[in-house]
Amino acid sequence: MPQEVITDGTTKYKKVNLYNLKSAPEVIITNGQDEAAPTNSKCTFWDCFNIYKCGMTGHDRITVYVYPLKKYTDEKGIPVTETMSKEYFTILETIVESKYYTANPYEACLFVPAIDTLSQERLRVNLTSKVLATLSHWGNGVNHLIFNMLAGVFPDFSTTLEINTGKALIAGADFDSYTFRYGFDVSLPVFSPFAKLGEIKNVHNQRDWLVLSTQISIDPYFAQELQDLQLLHSNDLLILDECREDKNYTRRCDVETQHKYRYPQILQKSKFCLVFRGERMGQLVLLEAMAAGCVPVIVEDGVVMPFHNVIDWKRAAVFIMEEHIRGLMDVLANISEERRLRMRKQVLFLYRSYFKGIKEIVGTVLDVIQDRVYPQWGRVYDDWNMSPEEKLTNPLFLPITAPRNEGFTAVILTYDRVQSLFVLIEKLAKVPSLMKVIVVWNNQRKSPPSLSSFPQIQKPLKIIQTRANKLSNRFYPYEEIQTEAVLSIDDDIVMLTADELEFGYEVWREFPDRLIGYPSRTHIWDNTTLSWKYESEWTNEISMVLTGAAFLHKYWHYLYTTSMPSEVKDWVDDHMNCEDIAMNFLVANVTNKPPIKVAPRKKFKCPECVNNEMLSADLGHMIERSKCVDRFAKAFGRMPLKSVEFRADPVLYKDPFPEKLKRFNDIGSL
Repeated sequence: MPQEVITDGTTKYKKVNLYNLKSAPEVIITNGQDEAAPTNSKCTFWDCFNIYKCGMTGHDRITVYVYPLKKYTDEKGIPVTETMSKEYFTILETIVESKYYTANPYEACLFVPAIDTLSQERLRVNLTSKVLATLSHWGNGVNHLIFNMLAGVFPDFSTTLEINTGKALIAGADFDSYTFRYGFDVSLPVFSPFAKLGEIKNVHNQRDWLVLSTQISIDPYFAQELQDLQLLHSNDLLILDECREDKNYTRRCDVETQHKYRYPQILQKSKFCLVFRGERMGQLVLLEAMAAGCVPVIVEDGVVMPFHNVIDWKRAAVFIMEEHIRGLMDVLANISEERRLRMRKQVLFLYRSYFKGIKEIVGTVLDVIQDRVYPQWGRVYDDWNMSPEEKLTNPLFLPITAPRNEGFTAVILTYDRVQSLFVLIEKLAKVPSLMKVIVVWNNQRKSPPSLSSFPQIQKPLKIIQTRANKLSNRFYPYEEIQTEAVLSIDDDIVMLTADELEFGYEVWREFPDRLIGYPSRTHIWDNTTLSWKYESEWTNEISMVLTGAAFLHKYWHYLYTTSMPSEVKDWVDDHMNCEDIAMNFLVANVTNKPPIKVAPRKKFKCPECVNNEMLSADLGHMIERSKCVDRFAKAFGRMPLKSVEFRADPVLYKDPFPEKLKRFNDIGSL
């Protein structure tokens, strides 16, 4: 029965009734009616989504409105769409029963049409576009969410839904990297109702085959390549296809012998399962393999994996480029049993958490959008990708917020820039939470100034002379470091104010396992050189903070010294470069979290003031840094750096309030 929802003293809104389809009002769509505007292929979250529609309930949570059911017909009484599928009904039911639902369209952040758009083959495209335009809150599709799992029709099979959706978000399963609007659309799996037949509970079950191919009617090129591989690996590779005499989906036959196997149960007997690009990008076998605990091997160039922006698929799948299919068996054979087991566990965790049924898939879609709208409350990498028994909320076993009274130790790496060193020490002395200053003197040819010549400050000052001029000396776990927090800072970073440094320490207290820094950088993939590249342009996206001015836990000094891959440490010391990149790799590899940039300042050196003493004055510096990023990714066996669009600023620092009401007033500008 409909449930009344009272939103204010005068208006009552009824919860949508999904069970009155037969008695739903009929709406006739005429030939003269306008269609919705064409799909905007360039939409981003920033220009096609109205965030100001969100938050009207006073809660930090999106609200989703489902339109009431209606029967849409043309002028001859022929329905615009076929009867609503069970899957789409479950989608609507899941939304209505979720914590995000609202019956009041005027407080809704997101709108979902009660029109089944899951399969384009069941739609009359032009009329459906007209139906969307009739929706009472359509507004060119802004803040509307369209679900689709099967886009396009024979023979072209478009990778995106071919109805006019204006600025609506599309949660779809057939995207490729050309049609997917990154940061806007949501990538789904194709739901398979058969997956549950192959679900497995014991991750340690015996698996007789190394790799299995069960997809029906795969491309002839892939079929031939697999048969060639089977000649060399007959005991490891099993190729199944649709049976010639029995077209039942729950049966598969050996392509050579026609021996029958129960499907998808046979997937439980293989360690890896192949997923090929077919007529459509989305394939049923992905979820069927995951349910069986079979690690997917993705052979689909340009595929956009489900929920790719939050799920780290490299932990749960193997990706092989289509042109490298011949190397398939060698790649899989070189994966250790230990890693195979880890991947199998991850596959089952992802399946049970996000893909087990329509309800889980829809819930994940809403959670993804929730995290976009309210990133400050969003889940981090660990929350999405680690099971409860695997996840450590804080790898350093510290309290959620480190105590303020302990303060931090400033570790200054210097060579012989004495004047700027003294200026820096005087500035650091003004920071309230400073507990000690350690000067790491990295010049073996020249002794440091006498302690009496250093600025007289109220905090302890210690000079440590190193035995060799190595950049890694800045990350040595010196016994003189007695605080948990360390400020790693270069001797020429004299522009940071006491307020900026104190605020940075406050941010570190809340995130003691992360790198908290001021200068930020990012990494990008270069399609020309097929390598990772270091990027120093001023962008909103960061994946590194430079340790020339950064707070970190002293544990990372210990880990850098004892556990950093030797080839990384040797490269840093031999080339006198990239120790900061190495530290970012180390922290991200352990925590799977991005660093945090503090305060708006981006300029830390004067570009027109060329100083030959400055390492950054070297014309080859940027090329060398890019080599570091690419080399370190290979040394770590993956790219651990995580990109994020986030910056921590003090509350009210830009607001026109009296300074006495603000704790941090002297926050530098760009």
